[in-house]
Amino acid sequence: MIKVGMLSYWHVHARDYTRRARENPHVEIAAVWDEDPERGRAQAEALGVRFHERLDDLLADPEISAVVVDCPTTGHRDVIVAAAGAGKHVFTEKVLAPTLEECSDILDAVERARVVLTVSLPRLNEAPPAAILRLVEDGALGQVTEARARISHNGAVRTDRSPEGWLPKHFFEESETAGGALIDLGCHAMYLTRRFLGMPEGVSASYGHVTGREVEDNAVSVLRYSNGALGVVEAGFVNAADPFTLEVHGTEGAVFYGSPYRKVIARTAGDDDWRELGDLPEPGQNDFDRWVDCIRSGRSDGGNVSMAVDLTALMQGSNLSAREGRPVRLDELPGWERTSGRSA
Repeated sequence: MIKVGMLSYWHVHARDYTRRARENPHVEIAAVWDEDPERGRAQAEALGVRFHERLDDLLADPEISAVVVDCPTTGHRDVIVAAAGAGKHVFTEKVLAPTLEECSDILDAVERARVVLTVSLPRLNEAPPAAILRLVEDGALGQVTEARARISHNGAVRTDRSPEGWLPKHFFEESETAGGALIDLGCHAMYLTRRFLGMPEGVSASYGHVTGREVEDNAVSVLRYSNGALGVVEAGFVNAADPFTLEVHGTEGAVFYGSPYRKVIARTAGDDDWRELGDLPEPGQNDFDRWVDCIRSGRSDGGNVSMAVDLTALMQGSNLSAREGRPVRLDELPGWERTSGRSA
């Protein structure tokens, strides 16, 4: 049995991972730590497990062999490095860290400790993106020239029922989040675009502040490729219809998926008209259960970690571009050489 410590309930997905842990027959939640003691104590009491006010005390428990990290994004490096240093396997919410230099510190600690690191990138495991990727890899679209991914919700919109929006207040505090709609929700659109097109040379981003928060609630990032292809990533906290859309275009075809119909529609090389794809791949294993399987088998989750590091580069580059109002080459980012091509 893998005894797990839950490290913070700061992120809204922490309860999802709690559910995953309780449903997995090889996992037992043994303890909770939280940077907010009141919140953590309440969660530990609800789970019937120990609460530790000091992170070091939980990490010193020899019965706990793995941890789930859902602390503020800006605290990921310190918490994950400490956990790896204590010999604990780590599952964490995206992003792995806000900067490549912090990612490099995490990878160094994970490699030294020889523990399994997995980052939650759930939409990579869904059937529609897998179907689109299959068309891309089979050449059914010809040379791919553009990909567009959009994901949004209305979590920042103030209403009578939710005067500050339904997202937690701390999601709008840059000191904890390192960004807003793009680095949180837009991560999904970003890593899917990265999966369809590969890693770009650079990015150009623009951020909007519809509700006047400290962090952006509306964002677009354009990924630039040496062969002329473009990736367009859009994210928002201010859209009522909860749209999730994917498009990939090529010289011989195109494919669409998303709101409101949730169907994969394609017109590929040789087609006379558009058609719905009915033979979608089976969804992949969720990231949490794969992490558990890697721990039990002694395997690393290197492909996941490599994608997570690329995601940080794209987010860091987008934040820099939006802040300075200019295109950013990824190889100008501090830490690029330390992390390029690395996986845990």
